[in-house]
Amino acid sequence: MEIATSEPQGKRAAYLGGLAIAIGGAVLFSTKAIVAKLLYRYHLDAVTVIAFRMLFSLPVFAAIALWKMRTDPPLRRADAWRLIGLGLVGYYLSSYLDFLGLQYITVGLERLILFLTPTFVLLGSALWLKKHIGRGQWLSLLTAYAGIVLVFFHDLRDGGSNVALGSLLVLGSALAYALYLLGSGEMVKRLGSLRLVSYAMCVSSAACIGQFFILRPAGLLVQPMEVYGLSLVNGILCTVMPVFMTMVAVQRIGAGPASLAGMIGPVSTLFFGAVILSEPVTSWQLAGTALVLAGIYLLSKVKGKEK
Repeated sequence: MEIATSEPQGKRAAYLGGLAIAIGGAVLFSTKAIVAKLLYRYHLDAVTVIAFRMLFSLPVFAAIALWKMRTDPPLRRADAWRLIGLGLVGYYLSSYLDFLGLQYITVGLERLILFLTPTFVLLGSALWLKKHIGRGQWLSLLTAYAGIVLVFFHDLRDGGSNVALGSLLVLGSALAYALYLLGSGEMVKRLGSLRLVSYAMCVSSAACIGQFFILRPAGLLVQPMEVYGLSLVNGILCTVMPVFMTMVAVQRIGAGPASLAGMIGPVSTLFFGAVILSEPVTSWQLAGTALVLAGIYLLSKVKGKEK
């Protein structure tokens, strides 16, 4: 009897542990917007901020990539080219557009726009893979987009054309990452998520760091200690750790619950933006956030029933 009751308790504890890891990863990943805003106070631009981020995260991903190169079969040439393309689109272009957009909009709006990525994946699947979009999925899409429109027009009233520009840049970031997800679906099954992510991140790091040396003088690498500290946080706590925490969470509790735990991201960003950056939290933003979260939740439930 004791064994029978302890087994469900052990499963519940393992599930709660995996859920906590997923939530922690979502919060850390969302915090990169806060760190970027703090770095902009030191008169850095997006090119420099993203280069510092990759300089600190590259050694970890490079070490994993070298380990996988030694233990796994060699890549086929076609896969190598696909990985280069995925790294450039999914991590370089997506991150660069995101950091550019953050120069013009609040972290709350940025996180909400990026949170629409699953809806872009759904639309992309319908357009290119000819997958049918059901009534429930359309309802979830409309709900999520209504939330974005609400927050966008509220911020547009206060920020003008800068908000429009920043929102378009972050929207481009979300679209680029959606293309990465659509393109990596088949490869991740063959190569494994750890191998694919480490290789793609190495490609992205090379592009971001190379871009810095092409567009900016090397003297900009000399910065105050605060910049190095924030960049270390951005590279390790907001980039490397969320990647591995999400992978561990998916292994423990599955992709569905792990993705739902990611819904805490926009909420945590609003909170940290208010506390750390003194960004106002209005009823319009809260209402828009609630609509976006409701839309993503409905989408996950509909997809879950289909499976």
